[in-house]
Amino acid sequence: MTTHNTVRLLKLFSRCVVGPSIVIVAFLSSVGAAEQIRAVSFVNDVVPVLTKAGCNAGVCHAKAGGGQNGFQLSLLGFEPQEDYEHLVLEGRGRRLFPADPERSLFLMKATGQIPHGGGVRIDATSESYALLVGWIQQGTPYTTASDSELMSITVEPDRGLLIAHGEQQLKSIAHYSDGTTRDITALALYECNDSAMAEVTSAGLVTATDIPGKVAVMLRYQGKVAVYNASVPLGAPVETVPAARNFVDELVFANLKELGIPPSPVCDDATFLRRVSLDIGGRLPTEAEAREFLASTEPDKRDQAIAALLRSPDYADYFANKWTTLLKNRRDDASDITSNFAFHSWIRDSLLANKPYDQLVRELLAATGTVIANPPVAWYKRVKEPKEQIEDVAQLFLGVRMQCAQCHHHPFERWSQDDYYGLSAFFSQVGRKPTDTRGEDLIFHQRGVAGAKNVKTGLTVTPAALGDDVGVIPPDEDPRLRLADWMSGEANPFFAKALVNRYWKHFFKRGLIEPEDDIRDTNPPTNPELLAALENHFRTSGFDLKELVRVITSSHAYQLSSVPNEHNLADRQNYSRYYPKRLQAEVLLDAFDQLCGATTSFANLPAGTRAIALPDNSYNNSSPFLRVFGRPDSSSVCECERVQSASLAQSLHLLNAADIKAKLATSGGRAERLAKEEKPDAEKIRELYMAAFAREPRAAELQTVVEYLAEERTDAEGKPIDKARASRENLQDLVWALTNTKEFLFNH
Repeated sequence: MTTHNTVRLLKLFSRCVVGPSIVIVAFLSSVGAAEQIRAVSFVNDVVPVLTKAGCNAGVCHAKAGGGQNGFQLSLLGFEPQEDYEHLVLEGRGRRLFPADPERSLFLMKATGQIPHGGGVRIDATSESYALLVGWIQQGTPYTTASDSELMSITVEPDRGLLIAHGEQQLKSIAHYSDGTTRDITALALYECNDSAMAEVTSAGLVTATDIPGKVAVMLRYQGKVAVYNASVPLGAPVETVPAARNFVDELVFANLKELGIPPSPVCDDATFLRRVSLDIGGRLPTEAEAREFLASTEPDKRDQAIAALLRSPDYADYFANKWTTLLKNRRDDASDITSNFAFHSWIRDSLLANKPYDQLVRELLAATGTVIANPPVAWYKRVKEPKEQIEDVAQLFLGVRMQCAQCHHHPFERWSQDDYYGLSAFFSQVGRKPTDTRGEDLIFHQRGVAGAKNVKTGLTVTPAALGDDVGVIPPDEDPRLRLADWMSGEANPFFAKALVNRYWKHFFKRGLIEPEDDIRDTNPPTNPELLAALENHFRTSGFDLKELVRVITSSHAYQLSSVPNEHNLADRQNYSRYYPKRLQAEVLLDAFDQLCGATTSFANLPAGTRAIALPDNSYNNSSPFLRVFGRPDSSSVCECERVQSASLAQSLHLLNAADIKAKLATSGGRAERLAKEEKPDAEKIRELYMAAFAREPRAAELQTVVEYLAEERTDAEGKPIDKARASRENLQDLVWALTNTKEFLFNH
């Protein structure tokens, strides 16, 4: 007898004159133990079915603002008591019909027997449907006498090797407090962290594509998560790899050998110098720097170039631009200019002096006073609410996205609402007092018992670190200092990891964990050994940012060619080659000015100020170039605010925008100067190539350009134009052509 037929007989018996409970008992006693329907629990049985069917997804009945069509459920079933009340007690019980369970509105909509906006969610012939019918038949209990608490879930296997287009069936197991286990393969939710590398069905069948690397599948069931990690090897022979210069190389190349992905060779000197100058200093190497570097025979000249860039103000300017953008140094009013300039200068000077990262973060979080006396307090001007403060701090400095946990348990992590408000409590004693300067406040520590109110439970939560205890904080101690101590402590699993992953992405285009600010157990790194080694190196160096940059850029892994070989073209995450990336808006504007010999003027800033040294977002409004090429508005701590993709507007701007034409024809610019110089065209071409690409033109390029510059130019009537003018315009055309190449627009 099938479970479905059993349920149908139960429905029939429920219509008898005899009490349905007596009939059920009599019926169950007449069938074999294997056929008996166990007691069904709302918490342990019904909620997982609703979750698997998507009923409590954010786009369905768990939608923010009241669910759908008057029926509301908690997101992913994290609040089962509330769900039970909405389903069983709300609307005078109209959703369920115990006398005839299959006629329940709840089931008829889910199976599509009557119109339902979400379509068919449950098959009427499935075990899930039979379970729901049985639950209604049993009187819709919330829990049963045999209920036990779900402690964890596991997956079998938890890791494995998948060949291209290979398959792996996962088995999900729930572990309960009474020691029992249950196969939940059919009810668990599955999600792949990279759908381009592998796909997973709703039944847990994983299928790899032909892209090599590491891929993970997250399993979720009743607030618990587990992860299946798989390696998808390419399997090509890796006979030789560049010599390892440090632990970065050892771990990158070991991973490539394991996956069978041969790396590209180390890039040439010209490519390296241009790449590292853009990545550390945010600028092109000068023509003189390029010629000197290419002519040098010093065996450690690459290390010397890295050291020189780290000593230069260009490094501080470029990375101050990065950090002030992430720290929301925005100008919304004219009164913000003082705090904007002061905060930017503090960040820049700290980077130039190589202030330890933990000290920089501590000074920021625990800042008190006025912006004139202590510039880090400017952060509290822009980020005022404790809610926003903890969300920004967690995402930026810990790589943890806490926004979801404000309203419900984090769907992909272990963080709860109490974790959210416990972290928020560290900022509950930040006091403000107006000063004589318009728009500026005095920031101070308000003495008292720190705590934050959980808006859902109404209870006050005291300061608590993520997954850790910081102890009792006396009323006269600023909780932010205790937070800073925890963040930089040796046992902190997030602080150093978040920073090295963020910087790795800066230099390699892709983080070891992607997105770079979403660090969680269910989003594992592609090379966990490398991430751990970087984290340990950064911590033991005393949180030395320049040392981190040096160890990354001096590695052969960073210095690989961007040109793929016959095997590694599909590699997107294992760093078998350098992944080209578009120049950022500010860097590209400065590069354009440098090549053209032009300058861009910015209000309230000294002449010659570069775009990467701009203190805040306000200059975007006066620069069409920065707007079109995606300079961020400093409204988010997510690096995703910066637009790095190409667009039609960008192409059109480079083609014929007025500011581009003005830079090409600028008085005293490079084109005009070269046109006046009495030297062969070949030498002029070599200078332009060296300035744009840090290399000499190839023979074919040189011949093509020499022929172009020698062509006679005519006006609209076909008459030859003045030779000096023709030379100037030809050189302007050449500069324009170089700036429109991918070699110029990308760091490669």
